[in-house]
Amino acid sequence: MQERGGRELDAALLMMPLVRFVSSTDPVWLQTLDAIGEQLSDDGLVYRYRIDDALEGDEVAFTTCIFWFAECLARAGRLDEARMQLAKGAAYANHLGLFAEEVDVRGLSLGNFPQALTHLAFISAAHFLDRRLDPAYRPSWQP
Repeated sequence: MQERGGRELDAALLMMPLVRFVSSTDPVWLQTLDAIGEQLSDDGLVYRYRIDDALEGDEVAFTTCIFWFAECLARAGRLDEARMQLAKGAAYANHLGLFAEEVDVRGLSLGNFPQALTHLAFISAAHFLDRRLDPAYRPSWQP
C-alpha cells in the first residue's frame, strides 16, 4: 500500500519480511507477495508501483526491488522461483557486474550508477538463497 487504507501496491512492501516486520510465510504476506508478482513484476523486472506519478517518460523497473523480490521468494520457500528471479536480475548487470538504479524494458540501465542499494539487495538475496540451497545448511534454531 502506498498510503494507509490505500489499494495501490508498492514494491517497498517487499522489505517487510526482510526486516522481520512480518513472517515470510504468513498467509496474508504470501498473498501480498503473489499480488506483487502478478501486478508489479514482468519477466524478471519488478516495478516499484504502477500509478500515474505525472513524471515524464515510460515507467522503469527499480533494480533493488528485483532482488528484494527474489529474497522474499526464497524466504517463502519458493526456491526455484527465487533462483530464476535472481538469475534474471543478475542479467541486468553491466560487463563489470555493476547495477544501475533502474532498468527499462529493453534492459537499458538508467538512473544513478552504480547503485549501492541494489548491490546490497543482490548480495543479500544471493547469500540467503545459497544458504537455503546448501543441503548442509541448518538454521541455528533447528536441532
